[in-house]
Amino acid sequence: MARSRPKSERVQRILFLCTHNSARSQMAEGFVRALGSGRFDAASAGTEARGLHPLAVQAMAEEGIDISLQESKTLDQFVSEPFDLVITVCDEANESCPYFANAKERRHWSFPDPSAARGDDETRFAAFRDVRDAIRERIEQELL
Repeated sequence: MARSRPKSERVQRILFLCTHNSARSQMAEGFVRALGSGRFDAASAGTEARGLHPLAVQAMAEEGIDISLQESKTLDQFVSEPFDLVITVCDEANESCPYFANAKERRHWSFPDPSAARGDDETRFAAFRDVRDAIRERIEQELL
C-alpha cells in the first residue's frame, strides 16, 4: 500500500529561468529532480527557447543524470502557474524578469554562460563542467 505524504511535506514547485533554456536552467532542473527525493516539482524555461545544448546533456550524464528528454521551453508557458520559488540562473534573465507574479519567492543565482566559452572541444566542455558543479553546489547548499 502506498504511503501518503504528510501535508507538512508538501512538494515545492520551483522554476529555473535562463535566457535560452539550453544549459544552466536545464542542468538545475535536472539536479533538483535527481537529488530532491521527490520534495520538489522542478521546471525550467527561458526568455527564448533554443533547444537543449548537447554539452549540457553530456556534462549531466557524467553525474549520472539524464536530461536528454527535457525540452527547451519559453517563460510564456509558465507565467500563469503558481510557484513556491523562481530562480533566475543568469544575469540577463534576472534583468528581463525582475518580477514573477505567481511566485511566493524569487532568487537570483548568477552563473556564467558555458555556451559562450571559446576554444577547443576540451576547453568548451570544461566550461560546462564548471557551471554544472557550481549549480550542484548551490542547490545542495540552498535547497536540499
